[in-house]
Amino acid sequence: MSEAATQEVWRFVQDLNRTWTRERNPQKLAGYFHERMVGIAPMDRLRREGRAACIEGWQQFMETATIHSWKEADPKVDLFADGSCAVVTYYYEMDVEMRGQRMTLSGRDMFTLVNEDGGWWAVANQFSGYPGRQG
Repeated sequence: MSEAATQEVWRFVQDLNRTWTRERNPQKLAGYFHERMVGIAPMDRLRREGRAACIEGWQQFMETATIHSWKEADPKVDLFADGSCAVVTYYYEMDVEMRGQRMTLSGRDMFTLVNEDGGWWAVANQFSGYPGRQG
């Protein structure tokens, strides 16, 4: 696939992340999350199913955390199905304050995207801290 398509996908993920880390606008995530999105996070025992449930998860985090900085590193974008599906992985580092404690959270993040109805949509997300570390 073309470098332009790869860059378009990576910009989509960066824009999605900016929406919740800098803009702190969980409702705007509806423009990024597919209606059937699934999210798996280390703090939830069960998967989150559907756009509304995933937005709720991000919103709960935003309500309890003040994000001072967010960095993405070493992105890898793989396109499949003639460019209509993408898997994006990268590493993150976040300076955050939660419950009066400032800390650095870091780990791995993975999005699966689909190009549908003229644009990219996140259909799945899974993230975790590095093994043996909080994050």
